[in-house]
Amino acid sequence: MKFTIELSDRDLRFFRAALKKSRYAVRHAEESEIVEAIGDVLAEIKSKEPLPDFVSKRLPQLEALIRMLQDHEWKLPSEERERLLATFVYFGDPEDIVPDDIPVIGYLDDIIMIELVIRELQHAREAYDDFCDFRDLYDKRMKGKSDSAVRRDRVDRKRQQLHQRMKRRLAKDRRAKKSSAVW
Repeated sequence: MKFTIELSDRDLRFFRAALKKSRYAVRHAEESEIVEAIGDVLAEIKSKEPLPDFVSKRLPQLEALIRMLQDHEWKLPSEERERLLATFVYFGDPEDIVPDDIPVIGYLDDIIMIELVIRELQHAREAYDDFCDFRDLYDKRMKGKSDSAVRRDRVDRKRQQLHQRMKRRLAKDRRAKKSSAVW
């Protein structure tokens, strides 16, 4: 069965307000605390298997977002970092729009929020995937024989190129109004 939800601009404003409220509530929390908390929430969710497919299919995407945020070589720009942290806070809140303890639908609002953020950060995710591929291939080719300063310079240069590409694509989407931005 396929279930489709169409979100209006008003709906997006509602989710945007919920995200900002979540992040504001923990505005003084350290990034590491938020990431640790979302890790605990994910572990708890996974312990409740079997999960509905609409939840289990998105958990790897959420885990990929966490990895992207934590990757020190990637250095995700601050605007995108804040979006992810707000999403993690929202996802970790058991009393959000739809309380998480309601069987089957408790995570529906969380999944909608994750889906919105994944779409909004599509270019960041694509750039990060390309960065990881580049870094892995470089490390595999060099097999530890590369000077660490040379490796750092090449990885930094690739990251900068991909960050620029990410910004160009996002700007192009905004000009074409392709983005239904949560922010």
